Amino acid sequence: MPVGYCARITMSAQFRENEMERKVGDKRSAKKVASPSDGSQRDAIILNALVDSLHAIFETMMNIKVEMGVPIPKPANTVQNGVSALIGMNAHEARGSVAITLPMPALNEISLKLLGEEVTAVDMEAAGLAGELSNMLAGVAKRILSEQGMEFDMQTPQMMHGDGHEIEHHHDGQTMLLPVNMNGHEFFIELNFV
Repeated sequence: MPVGYCARITMSAQFRENEMERKVGDKRSAKKVASPSDGSQRDAIILNALVDSLHAIFETMMNIKVEMGVPIPKPANTVQNGVSALIGMNAHEARGSVAITLPMPALNEISLKLLGEEVTAVDMEAAGLAGELSNMLAGVAKRILSEQGMEFDMQTPQMMHGDGHEIEHHHDGQTMLLPVNMNGHEFFIELNFV
């Protein structure tokens, strides 16, 4: 991928931010995910804000509809392949993190939609795409949560790549895994809040 890959995604995100905010408001009531059976009301609110954010980003920036799977407890830190990014979100009443993992087929689809080019290697430059998506995902969710009285600070994303890389959320809470289907390609969102 050429230099400036992440900068082009960031510029595109800023250009479409107003349209995305409008769509988030339009989509909120229709696209909820059932909260985990052992989750708290706060966790359900955070999960649904992330789902609303995900729909807005993919439908606005890529013209792709995504379908949410059922959130399940994640049994281990290891992922199989692709790229991931982890971003911390802290508030007075909660602290935690959100991660996105893009296996190669999903990574290529997203890169083609955003930039018109395929990913040629699973490296830190490709992981930058996951980093930018995690920033956008957490940023839109932060706005949604702020409207509900939950003010979060966001940290800089940590990016990882390659087979068997690990995502460590640094919190004692149970990590929930949300599978997402995009045009037949699956990727994953993780959240861990205490």
